Amino acid sequence: MAGDAHGRTGDVRDAQPPAEPPRKGSAAQEHVSGNVLVSIGALLLGMLLAALDQTIVSTALPTIVSDLGGLEHLSWVVTAYLLASTAATPLWGKLGDQYGRKKLFQTAIVIFLVGSALCGMAQNMPELIAFRAVQGLGGGGLMVLSMAIVGDVVPPRERGRYQGLFGAVFGATSVLGPLLGGLFTEHLSWRWVFYVNLPVGVVALAVIATALRIPRRSTRHVIDYLGTLLIASVATCLILVASLGGTTWGWGSPQIIGLIVLGVVLGAAFVAVERRAAEPVLPLKLFRIRTFALSAVISFIVGFAMFGAMTYLPTFLQVVRGVTPTMSGVYMLPMVFGMLLSSTVSGQIVSRTGRWKVFPIAGTAVTTIGLLLLHRLEENSSTAVMSADFFVFGLGLGLVMQVLVLIVQNAVSYEDLGVATSGATFFRSIGASFGVAIFGTVFASRLSTQLADAFRGVRLPAGVSPDALKSDPRGIGSLPPALRPAALHAYAASITDVFLYAAPVALLGFVLAWFLKEDKLRGSVTAPDITETLASNPVERSSADEVCRALSVLGTREGRREIYVRITERAGYDLLPAASWLLLRIKKYGWVEPAVLAERTSVPIQVVIAAARQVEERRLAEREGLDLVLTPPGLATAERLARAREESLAELLGDWWGPDRPTDLTQLVGELNEELCGSDREQPHSGAPEQAG
Repeated sequence: MAGDAHGRTGDVRDAQPPAEPPRKGSAAQEHVSGNVLVSIGALLLGMLLAALDQTIVSTALPTIVSDLGGLEHLSWVVTAYLLASTAATPLWGKLGDQYGRKKLFQTAIVIFLVGSALCGMAQNMPELIAFRAVQGLGGGGLMVLSMAIVGDVVPPRERGRYQGLFGAVFGATSVLGPLLGGLFTEHLSWRWVFYVNLPVGVVALAVIATALRIPRRSTRHVIDYLGTLLIASVATCLILVASLGGTTWGWGSPQIIGLIVLGVVLGAAFVAVERRAAEPVLPLKLFRIRTFALSAVISFIVGFAMFGAMTYLPTFLQVVRGVTPTMSGVYMLPMVFGMLLSSTVSGQIVSRTGRWKVFPIAGTAVTTIGLLLLHRLEENSSTAVMSADFFVFGLGLGLVMQVLVLIVQNAVSYEDLGVATSGATFFRSIGASFGVAIFGTVFASRLSTQLADAFRGVRLPAGVSPDALKSDPRGIGSLPPALRPAALHAYAASITDVFLYAAPVALLGFVLAWFLKEDKLRGSVTAPDITETLASNPVERSSADEVCRALSVLGTREGRREIYVRITERAGYDLLPAASWLLLRIKKYGWVEPAVLAERTSVPIQVVIAAARQVEERRLAEREGLDLVLTPPGLATAERLARAREESLAELLGDWWGPDRPTDLTQLVGELNEELCGSDREQPHSGAPEQAG
């Protein structure tokens, strides 16, 4: 028996049956049960559905408009989804806390699938717009709850790795969305852009129902239903003014004036409600922080520029350049690659240097230049010129997108961290809605003028008129060859004028970026998360969730070795990093068998052996049979290392880790501190009890 071999009887090992050592590379690599991995796969499918639906529709829009008519309402196919998902986001988050995320996530999938099926069956533009709003209500829940459930089923130490998977899904959808939208539209029908969600969603729903097990927790909230309704109503009124003013209704018409007055009244009501709300959807005190207020406006501008361009560039490519829907997705790739490249590089540079102000300044400047370059495009522009212009525009967006979340998180107190992050992404999403609507208004207005001027006094074929060409661009094909260039030029000039009108808005962002105050970064906010930086993705997380995400992602990026180098230096020892790790594991478990430890972790056996040799040579640990146990000097060393490890985590939190720090922050740091030396699923020796997954 273990007690006989090591001279210890009656300890915890003797009360448990010996566990079967897992094969090398299994438990050591996964740390979570197969059930959880299956659940995370289903969560990824849910996230894929919502993220894909923001980009897959763009390349299908020209065909949808040609089929259903109503080019002047094209923007609302996108805006309805964005508005609904943005408004629903805070409700999904808080209801999930209160009533259980599994049921709410299943409900969100069902709503999303019902909306998708109805969109696929839509017979006219008003129907499609209404059904897109239904789809958006479900999509907001898929976004928020999938990330929250990861926090429920995965320990903090492992969260960064799985959040990386969700980030990869976002990156992939940015690339694949336009391509898939084009493929379905060209080879099946635009309706399959929506129908494709059904089989994927059903699989996700079935797996979630059978495999997902979430610990029962209930957090009571005073949900700000009225505030949510009011801010969504204000946004809707203003977007209606932007999209209908000067086109459907004149700027001085009773309808537009009525919408403006209604928006102002609802805005005043929202301010009054938020001042009294126990848990306001957008705390007004945040706007007293200059950095937050400026970042919110710049976030709005980034969303405005990005989604406005992404919605109308496929129309330019398909109508003016005559490329297929699939190829229009390919032509859009330089913009996506530019965005992903610059956002990744800027995040890495900020993480390493702690300097960030240059990026919002450079990003808004390059975005402005990109919009002016897009304005210069015409029907005869070469593919090389278009690709270069798209790339520059994407480069500018990426430089500023990721850093904005980081700036906001760095500027607020711990108690406001969650709502500040949500607020910044909320303004970016509202900006996306406005961008699409305003781009649509400018495009529709300019197209009417351009077509009327192009064909004034020209006899057109029967059934063809400027209004008909505006409603259905396929009519250009029925024009005599001599008249087609004029129609194509009208479309080209109308779309590219949109970018000229947007350039001053981006320039305003450039001016505002100079007024940002570059405070020193907390260590915990130097790891931006792509799921928080996609232009139209609002988030809803608590302050504790945000800190846990930041610390776990930071740990993943730097790697365990770098963490233990820092801990060892802080404690004042010249030990190998692995030796410090080994001492802390022995302190946690009481003993460690090195050979078995090497099998059950991802640490190479030669590293474990070198660490074991060093702690033995320095008499910090001694052998009892096959096990290593701490000596009195080793125990003192391990305790000092443990304090250094907790101090290292706390240091990353900066002034959040003050004397009045909240209990949940203290608990989180303690939990991560314990988990840094290994999960209980990585058994330290063959005699340890197997823990439930």
